[in-house]
Amino acid sequence: MKAKGKFLMAGLFLILFAVLILLVKKVNVAAIGPEGTSIGLSDMNKSFHEMTGENHTLYKISEYLGYAALALVGVFGLVGLVQLIRRRSLLKVDHEILALGGLYVVVLGLYFVFEKIVINYRPVIMEGDAHVEASFPSSHTMLAIVVLGSTLMVISKYVKNDGLRVGLEMLCIISIVLLVLGRLLCGVHWLTDIIGGVLISGALLFAFAGVKDLVTKDAVTAEEA
Repeated sequence: MKAKGKFLMAGLFLILFAVLILLVKKVNVAAIGPEGTSIGLSDMNKSFHEMTGENHTLYKISEYLGYAALALVGVFGLVGLVQLIRRRSLLKVDHEILALGGLYVVVLGLYFVFEKIVINYRPVIMEGDAHVEASFPSSHTMLAIVVLGSTLMVISKYVKNDGLRVGLEMLCIISIVLLVLGRLLCGVHWLTDIIGGVLISGALLFAFAGVKDLVTKDAVTAEEA
């Protein structure tokens, strides 16, 4: 798929994400959450939450996998810093690293946006918290899919050993699946929170893939010139 197609896919995922927000705010809204908090698509969300219940083991597993994703952010940040020091110019840092940095900034920005603009609240009050927290989209789901998914797109540049590369790619894929399933089934989010996390992550990853293709193409053109 060319860069243009990837940007179109990013737009499609973003539209689906916006539609989901409208559904959560407007359709079948009911006060079924703690402290009288409301959620849209309440019948579906309530049924799924009652089916899964709360599972603290799955919650902990998803938390640790989230920390592993954050560690990857640190690894690529360190790679970029080393390149910056050695090459003495931000423009000489690998385009993939710069694109990853931009992606991470966007994810962080979205996290703060949805902390301030609350779409809905969690179905439970977390241990140690006095009140229910904002819940949409699932930030852990977004973090895992975006960080691990983007890693899959650039790992071949930095890991040349085929066996090691394939092993790391499989680890990323398994980690994404485990974290999303863990977050889905542990009971600390509504079902629509997880769906929202998947949709916004899809938009970000397709946009990143398009940007990566463009900057890589520009770099190759500059070298040939």
